[in-house]
Amino acid sequence: MPDFDEHEGGEGGTAVITEKKIKIERPPLFKVLLHNDDYTSMEFVTFILEQIFHKSAGDAHKIMMAVHQVGVGVAGVYPFEIAEAKVEKVTLLARQQEFPLRCTLEQE
Repeated sequence: MPDFDEHEGGEGGTAVITEKKIKIERPPLFKVLLHNDDYTSMEFVTFILEQIFHKSAGDAHKIMMAVHQVGVGVAGVYPFEIAEAKVEKVTLLARQQEFPLRCTLEQE
């Protein structure tokens, strides 16, 4: 809300309006990482990428191959709360399917 500062006295009063600028900082972002192991199937990793991270079939395949060949792949980049929720979803689903898939987050 603008602050008003009125000059008293006389008919030709003046008013000064000042506005305060508010700086909004973006939240820090976190990478959600999928880690390779010897037991989780490539199909399951692709399924996770499509269902939880909403990747296209082509993008999911590329990320899955990075996980398989490099050992780790970035599933997505999100604010902390969203990244944390996705890590929990992946871990829960992997355990339900009896896969040891590791999913972690790392600040960008």
